[in-house]
Amino acid sequence: MKQSIYRFIFCRLMGWKIIGTINPEIKKCILMVMPHTSWHDFYLGLFTRGIIGLEMNFVAKKELFRFPFGWYFRWIGGTPLDRSGGLNKVDAIAEIFKQKEVFRMGISPEGTRKKVTELKTGFYYIAIKAEVPIIPVAFDFGKKEVNFGEPFYPTTDFQKDMKAIMPHFAGVKGKIPEHGFDFNSNSF
Repeated sequence: MKQSIYRFIFCRLMGWKIIGTINPEIKKCILMVMPHTSWHDFYLGLFTRGIIGLEMNFVAKKELFRFPFGWYFRWIGGTPLDRSGGLNKVDAIAEIFKQKEVFRMGISPEGTRKKVTELKTGFYYIAIKAEVPIIPVAFDFGKKEVNFGEPFYPTTDFQKDMKAIMPHFAGVKGKIPEHGFDFNSNSF
């Protein structure tokens, strides 16, 4: 019933569609979501998750999981990130992957909704450390599509791997296009 309501709002009222999906047998992965130019990306992700019907997750600083909003963030798939104990973010998140049976983590390599000229690389090194695939996910406001790519297993050659992944985002426009990462001019 919830899926039908999500689909009606997302597809019929908002005019969006979902291209592709996640193979349910892939229980752990990095969902590389781009471009990230607006807070609207958050609810698009929630609708997408509700329509596909698979658990999708995110991490955020542990302070966000305190009262009164902690229950809500956990309910929508959030996991608090505790960096105490000397672990860096990559190691701390790789540890979360090890502890969970299912963990499909959405992350934006841009790291902000503002214009960036370089992507943050943590998502890539988390995938390597956790031994999980990267699934590119394009939020295309130009076509009103959420487009899932094929799983990609990183090889540890960042430049080569980015050249293989980035074509998925060719021509994609964020909500605020001038804030979007320039997929075409980057020298991966």
